[in-house]
Amino acid sequence: MKTPADAWNLVCELVQDEGLRRHITAVGAAMRWYAPRLNEEADYWQMVGLLHDFDWEIHPDLNRHPMAGAPILRQRGWDEETIRIILSHYSEGTGVEREKPVDFALLACDEITGLIIATTLVRPVKDIRQVELSSVRKKWKNRAFAAGVDRDHVEQVTADFSRVCFNGQLDLWQHIGNVLIAMQEAAAPLKLDGTL
Repeated sequence: MKTPADAWNLVCELVQDEGLRRHITAVGAAMRWYAPRLNEEADYWQMVGLLHDFDWEIHPDLNRHPMAGAPILRQRGWDEETIRIILSHYSEGTGVEREKPVDFALLACDEITGLIIATTLVRPVKDIRQVELSSVRKKWKNRAFAAGVDRDHVEQVTADFSRVCFNGQLDLWQHIGNVLIAMQEAAAPLKLDGTL
């Protein structure tokens, strides 16, 4: 059985960019945080989060990522269910629809981490533990800030996650707050603990 450590070893081999590694770590932390709240396996959910963009440096466009990453995972002995989940985080390109809680969680946790990281990095002391949800909310309203984060998409995938996993009871700002907490708990691995 593969572990988060196996996923991280693959990331370290194929991803050199610190920003991408930070994003991958953030998604892994958010997935790990959500897993026990949905009676799921924390190590497995974290592993999926760590793996989801492992091939972005090799295939840095949506014509190839994550489709072209799947054969690499197969070659390295990753199981088909894990590969299916990775493919489901870009259904539009892969044709693999989201069907399980883990699929919806992955997409809901993916893009929002970018806004939280950007909010942290513009602070004088780059310590995510000092970032409050109100700061993220202010940055959310300014669409020129972290413009690559598609707010409409984040709203949609959060609504889908809420519907499938929380009977529609998880609202956007609860979710963003949860992801922020998860990332604050991972401040050191994210290198957002004030040491930058």
